[in-house]
Amino acid sequence: MAIGILRSWGGRAVIGVVNLVVLAACSAGSTVGSSSGTPNLSAAGSPSAPQSPDETVKQDALAAYLGMWKDFVDAGTTSDWQSPKLGQHATGVALTNLSRGLYADHSNGLVTKGQPALHPMVSSVEPVGDPKKIIVSDCGDSTAWLKYRADGNQVADNNPGGRQKINAVVEKQADGSWKVSDFGVHGVGTC
Repeated sequence: MAIGILRSWGGRAVIGVVNLVVLAACSAGSTVGSSSGTPNLSAAGSPSAPQSPDETVKQDALAAYLGMWKDFVDAGTTSDWQSPKLGQHATGVALTNLSRGLYADHSNGLVTKGQPALHPMVSSVEPVGDPKKIIVSDCGDSTAWLKYRADGNQVADNNPGGRQKINAVVEKQADGSWKVSDFGVHGVGTC
């Protein structure tokens, strides 16, 4: 079942089609702009402990997901819809939607300041044993990620942001890297 989603995440239009419905879980999260750029994976074990190939792949997929949002946040400070960084962690529909959202902000003279708080977790791995597709569920919080006019004045927004369910598809690329190929952001209060 395909779900088309057109929602505003803290005032940023984000369009996505996700070919699944997954439950979002809110766990200890990270902020996109954190210095490490990697999720807090308490279940991953200590760095010296050997990890299964599936655990390594899950970490790679979560890193791609967080990297996509970090790239989007960075580009949003100037609404740079042509930023080459956007393609580092996103491809396909995801990349198109990120660029379109930034283009709309650019056209409307808007920039974004602050950081969203993200709480991603892997909800499925397909196929098990030789993953090619990872489904990531998140409960993102856009409360501290706000829109401003390019001249510095904050845009009045009837929707000040909040916690929103996010579903993302992260796929293994031909070069072995992982990129977000699709995502959907649900309305405020969905997690």
